[in-house]
Amino acid sequence: MRTSVLQGLLLAGLAPSLAGQDIAAREYSARRDSLAARIDSGVVIAFGTPDPTSIHQAAQLPAFRYLTGFLEPNAAFVLVKSGGRVTGTLFTASRDPRRALYDGFPHDSATVTRQTGLAVRSLPAFRQIVDSLVQRGLPVYDLRDFATADAGASDSLTRGAQFLADLQGRHQTAAPQIRDAHAIVDSLRARKSPAELALLRRAIDITVASLKETMRSARPGMYEYELQALVEAGFRRAGAEGPSFASIVGSGPNSTQYHYQRNDRRMAAGDIVVMDVGASYRGYAADVTRTIPVGGKFTPEQRAIYQLVRDAQAASERVAKPGVSFKAWRDTARAVEARGLAKLGLIESAEATFDPPWASQCGASPERCRQAFLYMAHGLGHGIGLEVHDPPGYGGTGTFEVGQVFTIEPGVYISTRLLDMLPDTPKNRAMIAKVRKAVERYQNIGVRIEDDYVVTRNGIEWLSRAPREINDIEALRMVSSRIR
Repeated sequence: MRTSVLQGLLLAGLAPSLAGQDIAAREYSARRDSLAARIDSGVVIAFGTPDPTSIHQAAQLPAFRYLTGFLEPNAAFVLVKSGGRVTGTLFTASRDPRRALYDGFPHDSATVTRQTGLAVRSLPAFRQIVDSLVQRGLPVYDLRDFATADAGASDSLTRGAQFLADLQGRHQTAAPQIRDAHAIVDSLRARKSPAELALLRRAIDITVASLKETMRSARPGMYEYELQALVEAGFRRAGAEGPSFASIVGSGPNSTQYHYQRNDRRMAAGDIVVMDVGASYRGYAADVTRTIPVGGKFTPEQRAIYQLVRDAQAASERVAKPGVSFKAWRDTARAVEARGLAKLGLIESAEATFDPPWASQCGASPERCRQAFLYMAHGLGHGIGLEVHDPPGYGGTGTFEVGQVFTIEPGVYISTRLLDMLPDTPKNRAMIAKVRKAVERYQNIGVRIEDDYVVTRNGIEWLSRAPREINDIEALRMVSSRIR
């Protein structure tokens, strides 16, 4: 009796989820059908995540999860379209019985087939099956196993990349054509289904609730990591898996570093703190940033920079709607920032240029040589979904479409280090002479405001409704001070 109870507990409590339980199997099937419709014929190979290299369990890779909803590590997926017929097979790894005591017992093939709608084969058969398909002359479409789109360009030694290199080596006399399938899948992922949007709304709601509570709690003398602990604990209490990316909590001089992640400085009165955080819920990522005064009220200099950033965000919100180009949206926010920076004396004029360390990039992107770019050298926003930087890339060409979920995150970051890093040229010396006093006045003020939106038929809907106007933030902070 005790043995059967133990086995039941292991099977019920340790068995890994097949994922996607909030998304119906028919939606995964429709996604695969949409992918197949976009190729004439061929073999699509998608690689899942390998075993984690630490004690923490890894999340599934986005493209693989999007097509299968399967979370087990070391799996691969093959979709074949030939002669108008489409088939899909999931290849799963066996697990050492003793290892299962640590990681949980995997579902059997019949259960996986029932829940995913896919035929299931053992992973050792994967190579032989792919070889036989290649011998039929079918082209190969690759969905590689890099963790995020940001890391895609550096993918070289992953398990998937090695498999494809070996595949070509084994078929040297008739090497298969290998095509990148990410552009196809990314185009499908760009517009969120109702089920996906529901998961994103939940991730965002969790993020906002925890962030608001953390905004109330900040005070002088706390360490940045205490705010990180508060916000991430809120994620878990509300049922999220945890953060969707490494939380950024930067105060004082650290507020001017875009992706600061040490989170170990002690905060002081007079500081502002940037909190860039997001919860992951059922694999879907939120991304929200708020900048608040540690002592409860913004200084006049902090208010000026904050309002400038908020004005840029509001201007870009008014522009974003179906059919509007990403470029028009970006240019609107940058124009507002440039005018504001010029008014504060931080640049010579809204259109003034300089000689940046990245001058070689200015031919393709002239805005990178404008002085205003020095104070916000990152993009205005990005998609969110199964990745915190989800397709489409809002830094590229394209237009807004109904169903896209994205961020708007303007910022301004003031530090004398920006001037110190510039090449010593006559143009830069003249600029520095004119703006240094203003930069020193606004020294160590970094402000970023980031919100999440969905594109609707009539415009956009603001999803991440945490306080963001100066008066609302100060009111929230003062109420929390009275409570303490």
